[in-house]
Amino acid sequence: MQQLTTIALTAFSGFAKHVQATSTANGTMGNTMESVQWGSCEPFGYPNTTLSCGLFEVPLDYHDPSAGNGRIAVIKANATGEREGTFFFNPGGPGGSGLDSLVEGDFYTILLNFTGGNYDVVSWDPRGVGAFSIPGEVHCFGSLEEYNTFFNGTIEPTGIEIYGNFTDETDLRNLYAQAETMEQKYRAVGRMCAEHAEGKHLQYVGTAATARDMVALADALEGPEKPINYYGISYGTFLGSWFRVGKVIFDGVLDPIAFGEKEIAIGWNKPALHDADRLYEAFITGCALAGPQGCAITTEGQTPLDLHASFQAVLKTAHDAAVRDPTVPYTSGILRDLLYATLYWPTQWATVTDEAMPAIFSQVAQEAQGLANTTKAKRADTELRSLLRRAENETRSYTTSAVFCADSVDSTGTLNMTNLFAHVVESSRAVSHMFGAFWPFHTYYCNYWPARAVERYTGPFNKTLANPLLVIGNTYDPVTPYGGAKALADALGESAALVRLNGLGHTTIPSPSACIQGIVDAYITNGTVSRSLCAPSAGRRHGVRGGGQLRDLARGHDADDPGEHDRQRAAILSCAAAGLMMILTHLTDTDTDTDSDICLILLYH
Repeated sequence: MQQLTTIALTAFSGFAKHVQATSTANGTMGNTMESVQWGSCEPFGYPNTTLSCGLFEVPLDYHDPSAGNGRIAVIKANATGEREGTFFFNPGGPGGSGLDSLVEGDFYTILLNFTGGNYDVVSWDPRGVGAFSIPGEVHCFGSLEEYNTFFNGTIEPTGIEIYGNFTDETDLRNLYAQAETMEQKYRAVGRMCAEHAEGKHLQYVGTAATARDMVALADALEGPEKPINYYGISYGTFLGSWFRVGKVIFDGVLDPIAFGEKEIAIGWNKPALHDADRLYEAFITGCALAGPQGCAITTEGQTPLDLHASFQAVLKTAHDAAVRDPTVPYTSGILRDLLYATLYWPTQWATVTDEAMPAIFSQVAQEAQGLANTTKAKRADTELRSLLRRAENETRSYTTSAVFCADSVDSTGTLNMTNLFAHVVESSRAVSHMFGAFWPFHTYYCNYWPARAVERYTGPFNKTLANPLLVIGNTYDPVTPYGGAKALADALGESAALVRLNGLGHTTIPSPSACIQGIVDAYITNGTVSRSLCAPSAGRRHGVRGGGQLRDLARGHDADDPGEHDRQRAAILSCAAAGLMMILTHLTDTDTDTDSDICLILLYH
């Protein structure tokens, strides 16, 4: 899934100090701490000839040279216009690969356009990420098979079985019956992580160190003490809270204040899942409004409540089958996991509802009869995870846990698995009926994690900044709610401008907006910031233009090109959801752009 901040960057003015470099050779992909020797990305596994890659050496501990050095893998897309500097990009996670993010789907071209084309776009694999950075990817098991064997028979691989909002006594008894076993398992995982190859580096994997790495990299590329231009999404906004400010854009804000006040193991659910059920409702409503022409899992004439009832029936079937046989391919916990991941990318909703979900629902129906086909189920699951960019590695990575837990406040020693289960139950009842019982999640390991970072920062986050920030939040985001962006902008006052996109999904990336782009262009060009309300540009996003074309599509006239038909199906579903958002928030014409109005034409003609 996965998901997730903000900034009081001058609060960490020490991060503005240049890191004293010492030169070291590193072979054909080498570098020194004073520079990056750019070369081909092919040795890093990326044949793209447009991009450049290299390695950059960093101290493991910026306050203790005796700890030795590490390194980070770096990637760059050159400016397409007259170069004015560098924009650094972090894709979130924590644990997201900067190298992967720029390469996948040629995302670097989107970033170059987003930043105006006059800046190099640079990203990197932070500590704990990928095969080239040191510390490298954090693993605690030797293989995925070892992981599966270790947790066999527990809720770790299957998720928590609930129906409704966790009031059924049998479901509660079944969960709490696993408390002692899971307590022992998680303590054992903590020991295994400490003993694994990267265990000696766990104290150096944290946001403070990564922020210092970026400052050192910026000093090497642009010169010491220059302000840093930065675009961070999800967790990348949290990272952005810790360095000096140039032109800084946050998109999908994780509230740093909330995360700095309590143990993160119990501090994640409530703020992160605040709007998750609302997004599920938008998904269901958009699907019902689109009808079977735009959403294959609905039927003609179904209302949103009808489709919601159908979804709940599938979850109940999976729940009952898993209670009888925990080895079934699709438990209700797994289905909630997959559905939650689906909410991140509304642009994929039509494809998911057309291709993956019908096959999964069919498998669930067979489970109820004891006829589940594991091979078909695995194929459908793999297809869905591929669509959602959630492919499994050869073994499970614990990098996200390593960073979250390294940054967490110290454990009080009073939290145990029973307390954690009680927190999950409360979250399910009070915050998100659909996803409050999500399990496992990376932060749940933090009470048992063997290390905290040698350097952490917990605030304050309300300093007056040298340059104002642009803080962007979606109205409905499944993991970084709009409230996080608003809280940060309110805390920073005149040092931040809050921009709200009446869109759906995680960050604004799934819902490109001409309004947002105009605000970003003005900010990057002349530093202009203003609080604004925007809408997605749904027609342009899906390559479907013109009210007449959409009206014909709504009446059932298909394009001759099958590929265009697929794009139009996606437009129907996303426009349905976008139209729903516009109705719910009572937007005026001055709040929207032309293509969003076209979505309304689609819905009501």
